[in-house]
Amino acid sequence: MTSISALENIHTKGLFGDYENKNETDLLKISESKNLLIVQIVQYKNSSISIDDFDIDNLKLKNESLNVISNNDTRLLKNILQVFKDTDFAVTDLSHSRAIIELEGQNVKEVLKKGSPYNFNLLDKNNSINSTYNGIAFTVDMTDDNPLKIRLFSLRSFGESLYHSISDSSLEFGYKAI
Repeated sequence: MTSISALENIHTKGLFGDYENKNETDLLKISESKNLLIVQIVQYKNSSISIDDFDIDNLKLKNESLNVISNNDTRLLKNILQVFKDTDFAVTDLSHSRAIIELEGQNVKEVLKKGSPYNFNLLDKNNSINSTYNGIAFTVDMTDDNPLKIRLFSLRSFGESLYHSISDSSLEFGYKAI
């Protein structure tokens, strides 16, 4: 069986909005991320193992909210089921239940400010927050700050609405859908 992405029939490649007479490198870039492994890890209350003892793909896990750990190759863990034993942890694959939109460019935070109450001036590289965008619950993961690059995660059923809201807010700056 082949997986169909959440934005398969929505995301159309091309130039949109106020892109004329602008250098293409100055335009926002919007893309859909596909085939990412997204897992939820929950430690059982009766588990005696410390999360601080784990080192996966050379990443030291931290029990800190709003922070993301990564290296050049991994933001999500590849061998998660081998490391987290089912006697101590519940591991749930959420990959196919999410729509993932990537935004890149100098005006990314301005686009997000149009529909979300969060103060995006406080968002730094490797921070993650949960908020709403025009009433749609979503997660923001800031993957880079030079150039400014973020990933937006929403429930698959809201992916189309979030995509339309984000692309509509990007028209003012001009964007390239890739």
